[in-house]
Amino acid sequence: MLDTFNLCVLSESEWMDKARAHQARADLFTKDHVKRRQAHIKHPVFDFLFEYYPVRVAHLKTWHPGLGVHLEGTPPHAAMRDYLLVDASLHHTAGVQVDLASYMQRRGSSVQYIHDLLSATRDNHAQFDCFGLHEWAMVYKSDNLRHDLPLRLSPEETNQVVETHNIKCTHFDAYRFFTTPAIPLNLTVLTREDQPQNDQCGCLHATMDLYKWSIKLSPLVPGELLLDAFELARDTRILDMEASPYDVRGHGFGYVPIETPEGKAEYVTRQRQLSERAKPIRDRLVSITKQALQAKI
Repeated sequence: MLDTFNLCVLSESEWMDKARAHQARADLFTKDHVKRRQAHIKHPVFDFLFEYYPVRVAHLKTWHPGLGVHLEGTPPHAAMRDYLLVDASLHHTAGVQVDLASYMQRRGSSVQYIHDLLSATRDNHAQFDCFGLHEWAMVYKSDNLRHDLPLRLSPEETNQVVETHNIKCTHFDAYRFFTTPAIPLNLTVLTREDQPQNDQCGCLHATMDLYKWSIKLSPLVPGELLLDAFELARDTRILDMEASPYDVRGHGFGYVPIETPEGKAEYVTRQRQLSERAKPIRDRLVSITKQALQAKI
């Protein structure tokens, strides 16, 4: 029971419309990936969204109403482990809603961690002067590239870009892939334990991770918000790779030459735009986790 919520009630026809719209939108985001996977074709930019974030397409296409919503009638899909069947005498109509008590019993510590991390990320000082150099630090003085792509500059020129810039990465999950010679070049030593103190809302990887946290909070997160987070992660990934040392032009993308003043200016402009798009998504995730943690269940 959600004693602290006035549940929003959706009729069967209302939630069915939402579920159909969700699946249609998810199809647009995933159909090309499914075709490539069936043909065993790799994509150096977009596979990241399905492999680094190991999310099944079926999960992405499954609509959830989110926390605080009561669905009338028949459940929307078979995967209802985290839902509670509600008797008509309790809410005037039979249906389902998230079984928050059961969910929090199993995953309450994760909800607390995600809430604390996203709250800290939102409140920490935003930085817009990293210029995507984390990707350059991942190839610095190494012959083992992470992607099956050519470098845009020669190895010597690529190394020089790293050596002539300040590396200001704040995201541990990017930092941990730095080459050994690049690690001491970062201005900050990053650890998993210190992630809440270092993550900040200007970071591309912190922005992409909103998709990860949306998935991990399922089914508390409404489907519309999940797809917003996925779309933002996709667009952020494009900038991440266009500003990287790799040459992605052969796959239909442009490039951002962050080694030049013009490239730096373009990177910061796009980085700020992505950060602005991330703000309402992060705020809603913080609100959802706060409601779940404060509910009387």
